Amino acid sequence: MKKFLALALSAALAASVLTGCGGSGSNNSSAPAADGDSAASAPAGDAAASTDPIKLGVLAPLTGSVSVYGITTKNGIEMAVNEINAAGGVLGRQIEMMPEDEKGEVQDAVNAYNKLKSAGMEFLIGDVTSKPCDAVAKIAAAPGDGTPMLAPTATAASVTQNGENIFRTCFLDPFQGEVMATFAAKNLGAKKVAVLANSSDDYSDGIAKAFAAKAQELGLEVVGDERYGADDQDFKTQLTKINAAGPDVLMLPDYYEKIALIATQARQVGFQGTMLGADGWDGVLGSLGEANASAVDGCYFSCHYFVNDEAEAVKSFVENYRSTYNDEPTAFSALGYDSVYIMKAAMEKAGSTDKAAVVEAMKATDYSGVTGHMTFDENGDPVKTAAIIKLQDGQTSLETLLTAE
Repeated sequence: MKKFLALALSAALAASVLTGCGGSGSNNSSAPAADGDSAASAPAGDAAASTDPIKLGVLAPLTGSVSVYGITTKNGIEMAVNEINAAGGVLGRQIEMMPEDEKGEVQDAVNAYNKLKSAGMEFLIGDVTSKPCDAVAKIAAAPGDGTPMLAPTATAASVTQNGENIFRTCFLDPFQGEVMATFAAKNLGAKKVAVLANSSDDYSDGIAKAFAAKAQELGLEVVGDERYGADDQDFKTQLTKINAAGPDVLMLPDYYEKIALIATQARQVGFQGTMLGADGWDGVLGSLGEANASAVDGCYFSCHYFVNDEAEAVKSFVENYRSTYNDEPTAFSALGYDSVYIMKAAMEKAGSTDKAAVVEAMKATDYSGVTGHMTFDENGDPVKTAAIIKLQDGQTSLETLLTAE
């Protein structure tokens, strides 16, 4: 199973996203901006050196088993590009979006990247899932390449370790485990915790390990640490063992389809504690359905943004996305959208589309957008908070914004 961020997605949403991604962008007067990095203040530099379009490569799985993630990410990117072009472009140039389908496969991603390079790609937003993204990052960071690359949703720590020209918009997997352990200790007052995770999936297993380590660091007792296989459908043996240990909190880092099964079975074996998750839970209510939604009442998960946030940047993005695609924007959509504006701000700060200059400008990013305020650390990873989402009575609400202690 490819490691990727999960998204808010009911069955109906999945069907609608998979059948198309058309629609034209709208001009958004409330589009996010990097603090102090507006087009008006950008240096003239060599911005006038060319009026040719800026060639922006986009790598995403647009077909195949994880295409739903790629399509919704591409939609967010496309909407931002259309907004920017309608407002005059970047440094007097329009953006030419060059999407390539990598089918969620490593070799296809490498082939697609090489195709984009041959077609004159100057900048890259992608990839969506971590293994293809890591493979592409190795090429982009190699001597003689240096393409500025911004991964919107790939969460493996290794991605940005490939080179100084590689950045990401989303937070990392270990961060989610740590922030949810902090939430359990500081916000819920938990004393005993347990973990149940997928042993064959890096995303699930990695978050579980980070959660358990941070929980112990914070003085919590880890009374259960169980695993299951990728194809398992019955989790009652592990859940019964966990329930007997009496944890206050059970951490379940997996994707929403699997969580719907686990949460239901947890209640069936008598577990009454609080279940926690990561961004993979985003969409669990759709998988559970109205009849079973009570299984996750009083549960929480971390995510990249909250669709009903009252912040103006979020409201504007959500309204425009709905009108453009007749669909609900997911965390993937929001991260793709923010990625374009981050890249735009770096070009404007550099006053140039020179690769080295843009990379240096990216390092100094200070951006506020749909997924919050962020800067980059020395690894090219974002410094930002997580939205903690509460589930209750078939609804979601924003509980708090939190970072790990």
